Amino acid sequence: MTSKAVKLRHLCSSHLPYTSQYIPPLHRPFATAAPESAIRDHNPKHPQTTFQDRLNNGPSFSQFVSTPPATLSSDEALELRTALVGPVGKKKEITRLPEWLKTPIPNNENYKKIKSDLRGLNLHTVCEEARCPNISDCWGGNDKSAATATIMLMGDTCTRGCRFCSVKTLRAPPPLDPHEPEHTAEALSRWGLGYVVLTSVDRDDLADGGASHFAETIMKIKQKAPGMLVEALTGDYAGDLDMVERVALSGLDVYAHNVETVEELTPMVRDRRATFRQSLSVLDKAKKVSEGRLITKTSIMLGFGETEDQLWHALRELRSIDVDVVTFGQYMRPTKRHMKVREYVTPATFELWRQRALDMGFLYCASGPLVRSSYKAGEAFIENVLKKRAKKSQTTLANSQEEFSERGVA
Repeated sequence: MTSKAVKLRHLCSSHLPYTSQYIPPLHRPFATAAPESAIRDHNPKHPQTTFQDRLNNGPSFSQFVSTPPATLSSDEALELRTALVGPVGKKKEITRLPEWLKTPIPNNENYKKIKSDLRGLNLHTVCEEARCPNISDCWGGNDKSAATATIMLMGDTCTRGCRFCSVKTLRAPPPLDPHEPEHTAEALSRWGLGYVVLTSVDRDDLADGGASHFAETIMKIKQKAPGMLVEALTGDYAGDLDMVERVALSGLDVYAHNVETVEELTPMVRDRRATFRQSLSVLDKAKKVSEGRLITKTSIMLGFGETEDQLWHALRELRSIDVDVVTFGQYMRPTKRHMKVREYVTPATFELWRQRALDMGFLYCASGPLVRSSYKAGEAFIENVLKKRAKKSQTTLANSQEEFSERGVA
């Protein structure tokens, strides 16, 4: 071996990492891959552990969340349980969520498909933004056409800060998307729904509160899908009744606006710019400007500490302006920054108020711990009512035309 080769060998070996195991040189032609056997011998796989075997052979996530809960007796189901939480020495007692308010974790192919569609179309839903407990029920049907998703227009940021709502708030949200009405109408027409609910955040930063944007969306939906029934859950437009009229005459079928709670608790529950009387004027205007054609609808949450007398007063006020539909649901605290729950109302009490509302003359009442203003059970009923009204109008028109023809012949 020449002296130059010895120096080169010494130089290379000084830069190699030390190893106690002798690795024989790989004799192979230049620019070819190493034999698989050599690589396999020098890179042995770690043996699987017992824990990995048990984990891989265990139940999947879908099996885990779909396990039926233990059956409880009626007394156990209505019992409120408490628990101590916090560090040692600073523990505090909390009330656990009652059994009747627990809902399954969304894990349905249709739920995943709807969520994927919404993200692809860049649409927002109040189901997600307001953390609705019924999302697994409304989005998890066997058929997408039977599912209900409440589309939220004008972005996902509100200019108001109600003390029960988890929607993001900002004094000056981003500007409106001028293409949203067209995109929303196109998406809903492709979906093939028979009934859709549209709502929006409050936009007090806009001159018209977003009423023109809302009305344009409804008109485009009716152009692309004339047979689709549209419910609009609107804000109060800061009491501007001209804006209420603009939305009410845009071609929708149901005008909804929520009073949220009884009059006495409104200042503590809602944003200071919203009042009970202002909400009544919105519902009254929508009914009058449509000459009774529109179904008007509102929602009340229970659990803020309201009394029976206050609820009776609220229902009488709603009937005095001919509101057709009312829903009752349990207030559920979204985060620790929001109002505390004063009472978990039992299912029996919700049923009692449902019957009382019907006795007062409301066309329909959905009442239950998990009911929300756009709950799909109510929409199925309202859809049938609207179809019956349309059929009755067609029959009346046909009879009038036939009577006119007979008079002409005579």
